Amino acid sequence: MNSQVLTSDPSKARRWMSGLVALAVGLTLTTTSLRAERHEEIITAHGISSFGELKYGPDFEHFDYVNPDAPKGGYFTTWGLGTFDSLRPYILLGNAASSASMLYDSLMTGSADEPDALYGLVAETIEYPESREWIIFNIRPEARFHDGTPITAQDVADSYQALYEKGRPTYRLSLFRDVESVEVLDERRLKYTFRPDAPLRDMPSMVGGLPIFPSAWLAENDFAESSMEPVPGSGPYKLQETDGGRYILYERVEDYWGADLPVNVGRNNFDQQRIEYYADSTVAFEQFKALGYTFRAENSSRLWATAYDFPAIQNGWVMREELIDGTPTGTQGWWFNMRREKFQDPRVRQAIAMMFNFEWSNDSLFYDLYQRTDSFWENSYLQAEGLPSEEELAVLEPVRGMVPDSVFTEPAYTPIVSEPVQLDRRVLRQAAALMREAGYSLQDGVLVNEHGEPFVIEFLNDSRAFERIINPFIQNLERLGIRVDAPVIDQAQAAEREKNFEFDLTARRYRMGLTPGQELVGIFGSTSANEPDTSNIMGLQNEGVDHLIEQIAHAENREELNVRVRALDRVLRSLHIWIPQFYSGRHFIAYLDVYSRPEVQPPFSINTDAWWWDEDKAEVLRAAGVL
Repeated sequence: MNSQVLTSDPSKARRWMSGLVALAVGLTLTTTSLRAERHEEIITAHGISSFGELKYGPDFEHFDYVNPDAPKGGYFTTWGLGTFDSLRPYILLGNAASSASMLYDSLMTGSADEPDALYGLVAETIEYPESREWIIFNIRPEARFHDGTPITAQDVADSYQALYEKGRPTYRLSLFRDVESVEVLDERRLKYTFRPDAPLRDMPSMVGGLPIFPSAWLAENDFAESSMEPVPGSGPYKLQETDGGRYILYERVEDYWGADLPVNVGRNNFDQQRIEYYADSTVAFEQFKALGYTFRAENSSRLWATAYDFPAIQNGWVMREELIDGTPTGTQGWWFNMRREKFQDPRVRQAIAMMFNFEWSNDSLFYDLYQRTDSFWENSYLQAEGLPSEEELAVLEPVRGMVPDSVFTEPAYTPIVSEPVQLDRRVLRQAAALMREAGYSLQDGVLVNEHGEPFVIEFLNDSRAFERIINPFIQNLERLGIRVDAPVIDQAQAAEREKNFEFDLTARRYRMGLTPGQELVGIFGSTSANEPDTSNIMGLQNEGVDHLIEQIAHAENREELNVRVRALDRVLRSLHIWIPQFYSGRHFIAYLDVYSRPEVQPPFSINTDAWWWDEDKAEVLRAAGVL
């Protein structure tokens, strides 16, 4: 048996190299004795979920939301904003091209109609004890990289080490912090061992979803280096060509090793997928009207309500639809950079947020297509409502004194409801009172601190289309006495400034899951607050939040999880770390009428990877001179 052990500490990994075999034997004996002592059942399975529920059995043939007979062929094109200068999406350097992750397979992959299930992809089966303190992945013998080289356990182990040492900080801070060791048991068997006191519920899924790279490439190249040459992969698509950050074209791998696996049947149907990049979103929409690309997920309420009457729509060449979005959709807003002293007082943050008049914006700008966001798990059953329940109070009691007292005595915070006039003077007076309490005074119409310094903020904005939303907000802030700058900068510069926390306020949307766990450390955890390019964009550091995240990660059933997430939602809302914007609970999509899709729409995805090119529809458009 060829055994290798890697740890989450690279220096330890190097020191252990000389004793690999002895250590592997020692670990095997330790695991065996532990197994006997605990009398744990060892589970062998085709999939795994956080709480054990799997919709699809070991003999399933395909997901319910695909057409197993979908033809292969055609193309799918969409758009991206700005540009890109890298094809390596897992590292800190560079601005990676959209969808570059489709080049890579993982040990397991998810379904779009379950909240947290994973099924075998590169891994044929998994073995793990009931405690989930370790997991063994059994790799399929037919799994191959694009060059035909077999995927081995060593490739998986070396990929983990590359991500830990040189990947984005979030891997080290949240995903890998509880990995004790990675052990190559033989060519096709790999074992992850986790810290016994770690939140073990989601650990198998976390490591099972990591991308896999070839060991031979990693040995000869610097994984941390940004490049327009991708790391070799094994996924359903590979790079065909790109042109200086203006577009990227992926081609389907015709002899893709995993095409007939149950998790892939009916998916990955297009021969080509192309993403066109535009520096301006208005130009991008005009190009769609001219059929410059074939699919658009619309994010502008104004355009959706007023601009989808162009000739291609009228002629029936382009279809427009609204699909239900079953995911928590509301974590969108402007986020404060709380590392800056002027934003450290929650009264200041609350006052600034009050000046965004959603009611007026929805009436005047959004055509009443949106609802106001107030929860971090908006549009889901995880949203906190009203006063805390007895179960929530029990969860919150240990963080008393670490979080605002209002969490225990008041309903979950909801943004103030303004009159549908741009400036609600009642709200203005309340915001001004909060600023006075925080130590600011009004001098010649300008808010100044005790040293006479004006209060100035800058919005980080890379979209001219967003100006119509920002500008009325800015005008209200100026009436409060705040000086505001909001220059439009290019997308690459904005991304770089976000990475290095060089902003006051920035807009961002988080896709929160229905089974949250350790990934919350990377968004709200204190350890991620000052690490570049983590998702903790606001710099939140709060012991109470850290405690609740750990409680969520350790939840043993879904009922317990739901209560703990609602408690965290309640706390986060009380801290005023963002200015919540709006949500719709729907996907607004438009596409050239050359596609067909399955009858079943899964709740957690638009599911375009199960669409297919419909040659009969395409022939109609060819006859009309469209194609």
